[in-house]
Amino acid sequence: MNATTAHSQTHWTPEQIGDLTGRTAFITGGNSGIGMETARVLTRHGAAAVLAGRDQTRLDEAATELRRQQPDAAVRTAVLDLGSLASIRSIAERFAGERIDLLFNNAGVMNIPQRRTTSDGFEFTFGVNHLGHFALTAGLLPALKRAPSARIVTVSAQAGTWRAGKLDDLMSERTYGAMRAYSKSKRANIVFTAELARRLDGTGVLPVVVHPGAAMTNLQRHNQSLLTRVVIVLTRPIAMGSPAGAAWPSLYAAASPSVVAGGFYGPAGRDQTSGTPKRLPLPPGAGDPAEGDRLWQESERLTGVRFAV
Repeated sequence: MNATTAHSQTHWTPEQIGDLTGRTAFITGGNSGIGMETARVLTRHGAAAVLAGRDQTRLDEAATELRRQQPDAAVRTAVLDLGSLASIRSIAERFAGERIDLLFNNAGVMNIPQRRTTSDGFEFTFGVNHLGHFALTAGLLPALKRAPSARIVTVSAQAGTWRAGKLDDLMSERTYGAMRAYSKSKRANIVFTAELARRLDGTGVLPVVVHPGAAMTNLQRHNQSLLTRVVIVLTRPIAMGSPAGAAWPSLYAAASPSVVAGGFYGPAGRDQTSGTPKRLPLPPGAGDPAEGDRLWQESERLTGVRFAV
């Protein structure tokens, strides 16, 4: 192994992404933060991007900004509410005949102060962060299977490794804690990906899960608690990175030939807050097929969605 090869394996940047002309990326939460940065890099390398989000005006503004930065960027928008199974079904129908090469399950909510529910009655954080993306992935799977080598990149978080994320009381009906619900939803992202990798083995669709480290994005808009505000103020100078840097794990998972199905990737820097992406160990028990099957069965029961695997 020469020095150049060794360096490329230990230090990765988005500049190493090759030509993506002809490929289409569907990005939830694509109108801001990490999703927007992901779209910006992918379109710069030739991919077409579908920005999915709840607000058409914000989507249009994001698409306009991408085209301003790169006039030939191929960008479309799709109104999608991950808290509504009806909205997800509508998107699945719209893209039923298309080909999607890269699905980024990127959107998320965090630290909702009081328990609330989606339009389908699910606890909001778990409903959006996991169940919404579970149903969306199932709905877009036919489009993903049309690609010669598709990837599903689900964005989890460091909170998915916390002990508080134990997958019980999924709807937080017995007790609700804002960050506990978030941790639970982000562990579900990891467990779901590991189980999805087992079920899609041999199909040509490769599921990967990432955590972005720490960055100031719209995800922090619900950080109302005194403790959370103090933590952000204290850590921002040394830990909080930019959305551009936080998008690196997602981009690495989408483009690197080194990633493996079911793998968990995040920043290699201090405290995993920033830096070049690397493979990380799964949280204890997250790769257990029994836990994966339990989450899968419950997700199907709650959403009424079945995967065409």
